Amino acid sequence: MNVNQWMSWEGGVDLVAMTQADAAAPNVIVHVARMVHTPVGSAPSGMILWQPDANAAPVVCGFVSTDAKVGAYFGANIFAGTPFENAPVLEAKIDITHQGDTASARVETAGHVFEVAFSGLGGAALIQRSPSAMAPFHQQGLERAAAGATLKVNGGDVAVTIPPVGISGGPAAVTSPCGVYAR
Repeated sequence: MNVNQWMSWEGGVDLVAMTQADAAAPNVIVHVARMVHTPVGSAPSGMILWQPDANAAPVVCGFVSTDAKVGAYFGANIFAGTPFENAPVLEAKIDITHQGDTASARVETAGHVFEVAFSGLGGAALIQRSPSAMAPFHQQGLERAAAGATLKVNGGDVAVTIPPVGISGGPAAVTSPCGVYAR
């Protein structure tokens, strides 16, 4: 396979959830990593979707990064052909912590603070996934599924329902010590 676009990361935290259990699709995504490497540079980065009312427009949606050039790489090169292809790049401060069977992410962006905490992380599993509609890239890496997850937005607890499978085909509450997306 000839690879034209790629990104790799270390220290990933990924939550896909719904604020309404009967929602047709997830309306919360906090998908960030301590460090993301791309052909244009490396920086703490990821993506955020915060749509507290599943029937209204998102409050925050975009690729987040401490480096705008790295953030701008994701839409056209990794997520092309998905609803995220033209998402804006948002400047962010991203802090990731992994300790034993817990992990957390704190993201400050677009005037909001998102805090994700995972507990009961399982053992690391090697993954290899083929492209899909929402994840049009090959995925390889290590993942540790979380038994429990919490979300705070601007300091307030947000009740979420976590589906059994996230948009990329794996667990919806998961850490990833390392991995790669390639197209």
